[in-house]
Formats: sequence, structure tokens, C-alpha cells
Amino acid sequence: MVYSENAAVVSRFPGVASTQAGAQGFVQRLVMQTVLDVLERQARSAFLPDTVISSILDQLTVNIRYEPLNCPNAANPADQLKQANSPSCNIVGNTVTSVCTVLMDDKTCETTKAGEATVMPISGAHLTISGTLSTTNIIMANWSNMMWQNVLNRAVRMLASGPFASHFSTAFGTISGN
Repeated sequence: MVYSENAAVVSRFPGVASTQAGAQGFVQRLVMQTVLDVLERQARSAFLPDTVISSILDQLTVNIRYEPLNCPNAANPADQLKQANSPSCNIVGNTVTSVCTVLMDDKTCETTKAGEATVMPISGAHLTISGTLSTTNIIMANWSNMMWQNVLNRAVRMLASGPFASHFSTAFGTISGN
């Protein structure tokens, strides 16, 4: 998820949030809901009643850290975007594929000809989601790292097969700490 405070970018590319907080909130909700869905499915497979499942899920907190990419300008591959030393996100469908920065005011950022601009890959800082999951449920609090890794692996698979699959197709998750 990226954001732009430029209303023209937000209206042209509906997958772009209008604020950094909006982009972060979207990712937070997406990941949190996916983790909750995995845990709910796991509880249902153990034949727990709905009231118990609800109680368990209410005892979970998911906090996500994510630095969304700021796209003050945006273009799709067919565009030529005149800009003054500000980056342009090259967007294909709903995915930012690269960032193009024009080095001089009189040049055009032509997304089809990298020779006329500096085309950079997206920084890893904008491709990384990290977070913590906390629970006050005594049983889940004592789960092993292997059990939590299993939950995380299922969540990543769900994200990679859901509506934002292209954004998570190469995703992986690791558990650290206790």
C-alpha cells in the first residue's frame, strides 16, 4: 500500500491511500484480519464453540509496523510525466513497479524509456511488514514458536492467495523471540 497527498494521484489510482496513516491502517487491518481468520479456522477445526472462539480472538492484539511509499506523482507505463525533481511511482494495475526520478526540470519521466530518467527499484523499507502478536489467553501464550510459525505460514499463504495476492506472492514470515 502506498499513499499520496496529491488528490489527482488518489483519484486516478484507487489503490493509493490519501495519507500515510491511511496506508498503514489498511495494512494493519489486512494483516490482523488474516491472522484472526487463521486462528478462527484452527479453533473451528478443534470444534470449539463460537463463544469460546470469540473470547480467544478478543484476547489477541496485532500491531503492525510498515513504512508506506509516498507517491507524490504517479504514472502508468503508457504515460509521460513532466516533473520537477520529485519521484513518480510507476503503477501497473494496482501495483507500484518502480520509482522514476527526473534529475532535471526540463526532462520527461518516460516510464517506457529508462534512458530519459533514473528508474529505481522500490526500497526494501517499503516492502517489509513486521509486527507483534500478543495474547492474554493462557493457553495460546504458552504456544511454542513452531506453533506460531505455523499460524504465520498460513496467514502468509492466505494473503498470497487473496485479493492482494500480487503484493504477497513472494512474502514469507519468520517468528523471532519468545
